[in-house]
Parts: sequence; C-alpha cells; structure tokens
Amino acid sequence: MPDPLIKVVAEIASTNSALLTRLANGEAPAEGHWLLADRQTAGRGRAGRVWTGGLGNFMGSTAVALRDGEALPQTLALVAGVSVHRALMAVVPALSGLALKWPNDLLVDEAKLGGILLERQRDAVIVGIGVNLAEAPDVLGRKTASLAALSHAVSRDAFASALAAAWAEDLTAWHAGGWPLLREAWLARALPKGTLLGVNLTEEGHVIGGFAGLEPDGAALLRLADGAVRAIHAGDVELIGASGESHASGG
Repeated sequence: MPDPLIKVVAEIASTNSALLTRLANGEAPAEGHWLLADRQTAGRGRAGRVWTGGLGNFMGSTAVALRDGEALPQTLALVAGVSVHRALMAVVPALSGLALKWPNDLLVDEAKLGGILLERQRDAVIVGIGVNLAEAPDVLGRKTASLAALSHAVSRDAFASALAAAWAEDLTAWHAGGWPLLREAWLARALPKGTLLGVNLTEEGHVIGGFAGLEPDGAALLRLADGAVRAIHAGDVELIGASGESHASGG
C-alpha cells in the first residue's frame, strides 16, 4: 500500500522548487510529508550546480517548520545526513564504505552516492535529498557511484519508506532539543578524523587540513599543517586523496 505521507509525480523540474513555490503562495507543507519525482529535469545542488536524476533514483523534498529556541537551521543538513545514512543501512546492510562528508554529501569510499540541499523561506526550510540508487550521473571532475553499480538492487519506494521513517524520528528529536546527540550520531557516521579536506575561502584561498570534528553549531573543524584548528562555517569542501589530488563531491 502506498505511503500516504509520500506523494510521487512522474516528472518535475525540481521537488525543492515545487515546495518553495507552495510556501511562497502561503501554503505550509506539512512536516513528515514528502514530494518525490520519478524524473527531475532541473534539480540542483549546492553552489548552483545542476544535479538531475533519472528513473529509479531517489529525488525528494520535505519541509521543516522552524520554531524559536531550536538549534541553528543549517544543522538540519547534518540531521538529514544521519537519516539518509540510517535508511541506506536499513535497506542495504551489506553496504560498506558509506560515510558522511561535511556538510551535505554521502560517499561510498571517495565517490558521491547522494547529497542534501537546504533552502530556507521565512520560517521554513525545504530539505532536498538525492540518492543514486539506480544510476550515477557523470559529473566532470567528480567521482560518483550508484547502489546498482555496487551490485545492490534497491527500489526507490523501499528506500523512500525507510528514509521517511528515519527522518520522522530524527526530526522529532531535533525539535525536542536533541541536536547534541544528533551531532554525535553524525560524527559516528562521518569520514574518519584526520581525513584531508580542502576548502576555498574567500580571503585565504584554498585551505587544506585534516578533519577534526564539528563545532557545537555544526561547523566543520580542520586541523591545519601548523597544528591550528580552523572552524569552517561555509564553503565548497573537497576530499583530498593520498596523492594530493582533490575530489570535489559537493553537489
């Protein structure tokens, strides 16, 4: 039986855009409800990147109503990462090498399996999630992966149900002041501390450091070559391979 909290459309420009339009028109999409698309023709990721998807992949968005006194809205990207990781491990327990990369990526080893995009409008945040279940897009300069290519066959609807359940639990905890525990849950699923990351900063240019955890507000910590620890609140973060080659995976 179809999940009444999940609405699926055959094709749409962007599930995020559709929910943002509803907000702009005065409609408040209910929390826990999801809009999914079989095909997305104008999907997007961070920094304005195009991230479209085809049949069999997960492409969906949901809304969060912000309330006074809660954790910073940007922490929802990390909460969503925890939910997606939990859902993937629920449907593919044998999946190895799955890790979260700050702020919004799911990697299998060094290849991007999925991503998260937050877009805020007034007192609401739209959380968009894309996961390569059936196929991975070709993205210049970026390694990508799909579950199918890793020999894991997972239906979109099975994953959607697992994600909706995980997100409902994690969002309830976030609203109830559970961000500190969710932060620890994210760290437990993240790339190992010491993993080399690079980020382009406006004033300092390209900075490289070892991943050193998260600030209480969700900012990433990088330990630089001189031992100093730098908090990164925003930026396009790249994974630096052992050879020094960068693998940008934000999308």
